[in-house]
Amino acid sequence: MEISKAEIASAAAASSAAQNASRSNAASASTQQELMGAEILVKCLQAENVKHIWGYPGGAVLYIYDALYKQDTMQHVLVRHEQAAVHAADGYARATGDVGVALVTSGPGLTNAVTGIATAYMDSIPMVIVSGQVPTHAIGLDAFQECDTVGITRPIVKHNFLVKDVRDLAATMKKAFHIARTGRPGPVVVDIPKDVSFKKTAFHGYPETLEMRSYNPVRKGHGGQIRKALQLLMSAKRPYIYTGGGVILSNASQELRTLVDLLGYPCTNTLMGLGAYPASDPKFLGMLGMHGTIEANNAMQHCDVLLAVGARFDDRVIGNPKHFAQNERKIIHIDIDPSSISKRVRVDIPIVGDVKDVLTELIGMIRESGLKPDAGALGGWWETIDGWRKRDCMKYSLGKGDVIKPQRVIETLWNMTKDSDTYITSDVGQHQMWAAQYYKFDEPRRWINSGGLGTMGVGIPYAMGIKLAKPDSEVFCVTGEGSVQMCIQELSTCLQYNTPIKIVSLNNRYLGMVRQWQEVEYAGRYSSSYMDALPNFVKLAEAYGHVGLLIERPEDVEPALREARRLKDRTVFMDFRTDPTENVFPMVQAGKGITEMLLGSEDL
Repeated sequence: MEISKAEIASAAAASSAAQNASRSNAASASTQQELMGAEILVKCLQAENVKHIWGYPGGAVLYIYDALYKQDTMQHVLVRHEQAAVHAADGYARATGDVGVALVTSGPGLTNAVTGIATAYMDSIPMVIVSGQVPTHAIGLDAFQECDTVGITRPIVKHNFLVKDVRDLAATMKKAFHIARTGRPGPVVVDIPKDVSFKKTAFHGYPETLEMRSYNPVRKGHGGQIRKALQLLMSAKRPYIYTGGGVILSNASQELRTLVDLLGYPCTNTLMGLGAYPASDPKFLGMLGMHGTIEANNAMQHCDVLLAVGARFDDRVIGNPKHFAQNERKIIHIDIDPSSISKRVRVDIPIVGDVKDVLTELIGMIRESGLKPDAGALGGWWETIDGWRKRDCMKYSLGKGDVIKPQRVIETLWNMTKDSDTYITSDVGQHQMWAAQYYKFDEPRRWINSGGLGTMGVGIPYAMGIKLAKPDSEVFCVTGEGSVQMCIQELSTCLQYNTPIKIVSLNNRYLGMVRQWQEVEYAGRYSSSYMDALPNFVKLAEAYGHVGLLIERPEDVEPALREARRLKDRTVFMDFRTDPTENVFPMVQAGKGITEMLLGSEDL
């Protein structure tokens, strides 16, 4: 069959058109994938399902802010200080378990963020902090707003990156999020020079997988070590389960509860672990350590087998290590971080692994083995513990009833909110300890405070970060008149982004914990711990567009809290004028053992 010239011409034209269309589509696709570094960063954050970013703009990050302006899947929250940006992202991460994200500019933006980064690092909080940097050609030349971000943050991050080539940005972000959330979590800083944020490169999508030969955290515990732990636990006469923030970070609260209920052993939480085991359960002995209960501290000192889970035997928990070592005991230590094991206290059975995985395996072994604890010995141990409990070390005096006792405020708050969906943040000081002692946390991730670094000023940023993540929950910030002034400008952020938090300020007109130590250790020489020029907090709250309440009489405590809760859509600042002489008891002085406790003013 012959093909006509017309048909040949027509076919050639069609083929040429198809080729041209193909080239046009390829060019179009190529153009679509040629993205600026700032646009790639946004794509990476979206791929990580980031919904909120806290930050403050500046010259080095303006391309990034321009890229954020062009998208609508993430909300950027403009704080009033970079420290608060990191704190808010930190509070969000603590309450949700997701990676918190903050964005700051170069130089002072980064240095302002350092306190927040160090706070997250000390408490092992998963975060990614993106910082701007001067252009790559200007690094090291003392350019405007330049600082050595990598050098400054190296001691206070899990890892940090300086991205010098836009082609490396997507892979770096993948690594940053992976490092932040796996193993022992922590903050990761990604420093992006300005030229990297505006240069273009082909974007082939966010990496689905990554390989990091030098970073492979262990998750599964050694089966042989877990079997040894099982045998030791079952042979114990005076067992004790000591748990820390690692239980909450690994979402292992349910496994811990199953283990404690299965064995019937007494349990304690550190300050960072509160809520991992229900405070209302009789097997819970209260918080231990410097301001822990008699029963919790005595059990820690006199047990014969100690199971430490996601805790690190820090100085605020065991006091003087030599005193702690006076009593013979066998110690089992479960932790994701091998460097935390035998760091301060020698342990007998180390188990490196994810707390959730190890506890799950241990529970399975207990059920399979059919082994039971020594009921007689355990009964005697509980009798001893109940004897310590009878001291009722948390009892406090209401005095003549003419002044507000801070403990009473916290107890009243707990009674009101214990059956509701409530989160409690705190700043650092006496109010923090009273909140930890008198608010009975039954659920994990409801107690949000700075433990390791002890950072004043975190309370309001933590609360607004949580409220953004949990808009239907009640969020209370327990603070003091000293701490609250560290980041009080964030009341402006609360108004702009509609995060109606409730602030409970226990105002005793002192830097309370400093004053307490000066009373105990420095013969009452109150050096620079009294505040002579406090603002009118009610008017200050109103100036920021919120509600302010002044509470000066004990009988007004409950009505004020009720009124604040009634105003669901308003931020309410409650200025409780509390007893300036009240101290936090029990108390273990520096250098003392955890059983050498001051129980009240009569011991001073």
